[in-house]
Amino acid sequence: MTLAKFTSIYFIFLGVLIGIIAVLPSVFSTTLLFVSNFWIMFGFLAGITYIAYVLVAIGVKQDPEVGVMAIMGSIAVKMIFCMAFVLICSIKGKGIGLLFLVNFFSLYLLFTAFEIYCLLRNLRHPNLK
Repeated sequence: MTLAKFTSIYFIFLGVLIGIIAVLPSVFSTTLLFVSNFWIMFGFLAGITYIAYVLVAIGVKQDPEVGVMAIMGSIAVKMIFCMAFVLICSIKGKGIGLLFLVNFFSLYLLFTAFEIYCLLRNLRHPNLK
């Protein structure tokens, strides 16, 4: 998958997520679903996911033999940055609530699943594409 194709699919994915997030508060109007700094969290995770994929694409393009190591490295770096984000938010926020944790980890899992799906598409056998 080329970087341009990934970017277009990624923006479609972001649009769908933003649409779902915009509709959820009106469906569940009596319940607080998102923390106050949700869009900062969303932007951080969206940005770090895109950067991780770009780094893997560059690494795989330069040396396809170490592509799997580049993928594992990008996922590990992304996880470290996300843990640092949670640490900073917990220090700044004086205790993280359950709502923050649910918001963060649901977004983290969605973005990571999307990234891994796109990365695994790159590892397919060329005859199967």
